[in-house]
Amino acid sequence: MEEFYRHIYQKQMEVQDMPSNARIADWAMHVLHLLFPERQSSHFQDVQDVRKAFEEAEEELLELLMKTKACSHCDNKRIARRFLEELPAIYEVMLTDAQAIMDGDPAARSLREVIRTYPGFTAICVYRLAHQLWRSDVPLIPRILTEHAHSKTGIDIHPGARIGRYLYIDHGTGLVIGETCVIGDHVKLYQGVTLGALSVEKNMIDTQRHPIIEDHVIIYAGATILGGQTVIGHHSVIGGNVWLTSSVAPYTTVYHQPNSKFIDSKPIV
Repeated sequence: MEEFYRHIYQKQMEVQDMPSNARIADWAMHVLHLLFPERQSSHFQDVQDVRKAFEEAEEELLELLMKTKACSHCDNKRIARRFLEELPAIYEVMLTDAQAIMDGDPAARSLREVIRTYPGFTAICVYRLAHQLWRSDVPLIPRILTEHAHSKTGIDIHPGARIGRYLYIDHGTGLVIGETCVIGDHVKLYQGVTLGALSVEKNMIDTQRHPIIEDHVIIYAGATILGGQTVIGHHSVIGGNVWLTSSVAPYTTVYHQPNSKFIDSKPIV
């Protein structure tokens, strides 16, 4: 047992010093609450209070970066400043996501309802914050953010994916979007959809491994689309439970035809 204890102690000594996952997630959720007071009321007296709140969020991000050893090589002040400067554009894209859900889901009664209650919207927003940090080559923190959203919503979006405007996620539980996936504008994704990779070697880390989904595509529940060479053409519809590893031309409908049997189970009189 002593050897085991020494092994664990050695691992503890080697662990990278960084803030807890909970603190990193709390920072991101605080930013979302600032962007969307519908999620949590804020008490601002004037515009200067709003400015101060966002500048404090920038300072907290800088502190998180400075306390993360894996970020020791980064230009942390530039990253934090760039994040704040990009927030207005990120916010505008988030609003398109909320509008896509509002327009696409008959059960959504207001944008306020979408912003406050829809797990798909929360997952998209956290992804968009994480993606900005990913683009700045920040290690670890983007994955921590999207995995936090994954744990809360059941929606797994890698921060490296490139996703356009007006993304509509309905329900979303079990949805997976891989690292090199590219998604266009006005795409609709339902629960259980997997946009994943075929089995590849580890040395393919920097290659396109996940599918490309062009504009105005609808992918229904349980569909699995795999491979970096797989392109789903614009205005296509992929039906539920479809398995695809090859490309689909624009304006194509693909559906799975089940072999269902109906048995009369009424009792015999």
